[in-house]
Amino acid sequence: MADSGASDDEVVFEMAQFIRVYKSGRVERYFGSDPVPASTDAATGVASKDRAISPDVAVRLYLPPAAKETEDDGGSRTKLPILVYFHGGGFCLHTAFNFVFHAYLTSLAARTRAIVVSVEYRLAPEHPLPAAYDDSWQALLWVASHAAGSGGEEPWLADHGDFSRLSVGGESAGANIAHHMAMRAGTESLPHGARISSAVIVHPYFLGAGRVASEETDPAMAQSVATMWRVVCPGTTGVDDPWVNPLAAGAPGLQGLACARVLVCLAEKDVVRDRGRAYAEGLGASGWAGEVEVLEVAGQGHCFHLVDFACAGAVAQDDAIARFVNL
Repeated sequence: MADSGASDDEVVFEMAQFIRVYKSGRVERYFGSDPVPASTDAATGVASKDRAISPDVAVRLYLPPAAKETEDDGGSRTKLPILVYFHGGGFCLHTAFNFVFHAYLTSLAARTRAIVVSVEYRLAPEHPLPAAYDDSWQALLWVASHAAGSGGEEPWLADHGDFSRLSVGGESAGANIAHHMAMRAGTESLPHGARISSAVIVHPYFLGAGRVASEETDPAMAQSVATMWRVVCPGTTGVDDPWVNPLAAGAPGLQGLACARVLVCLAEKDVVRDRGRAYAEGLGASGWAGEVEVLEVAGQGHCFHLVDFACAGAVAQDDAIARFVNL
């Protein structure tokens, strides 16, 4: 029994200052798990509130003050684009309601003048993939259920949302989720005829067999994200699993992506940069009928915008997102 206990205490994955996962299944998280309350931001006027969709899934909605402005003297309400946002963290870190994402998405809602719906999905390894994908789809269905207009369960969506401009997006693992939501929408209909108009793919967590140039800049980090994948998706076939490599042999064809436009945001010093670039190129070569746009920010690393979303590179990236979701 002593040997069994020692084995159970074996660390199978660790990211310093963030998470430690033991063979026994015990998980220690050191950052990003503490929520902050929804509020109205004094600086931007963006209001937020939380809604529970099911025992497993919740969302935080962000409503910019533009929703309260009038389009004309008749007092008609302004309809706003909707961005359903999936947070990153390798599928195993963070609550969507922590101080980093709350501050960033408040800022993003103000800049985009869009309703942002931030999804709280279950985390691995306690809830291995595909739990996060299933939870995220449930949240997307809930958002789309308001496409019929006023009288819906959530008035911020029913009264203020423009469902002709419904986007999905996220960073890192959240970008991976956004891709899969757009793919799933190609085979499963959203309620009330709702359609995804665009996808915002920021620093996507995609992998693949064989090293690409950006992974060679930090082999240790490249190995770490590959190890993380096996922890969060224990049934995986490896780094060419279609869940994490949309370009793998046997992955669903990208021509099935159910949106008309994709924005892929890259960071020059990001270890997975070239995976994101290959994804954009793969979209263009797949026969998909939409348009893909690529923005790369120089001199920055993975998810740099969450560290300082007021820096010049983050502002440029968010300006591109704002323009994109408002088309």
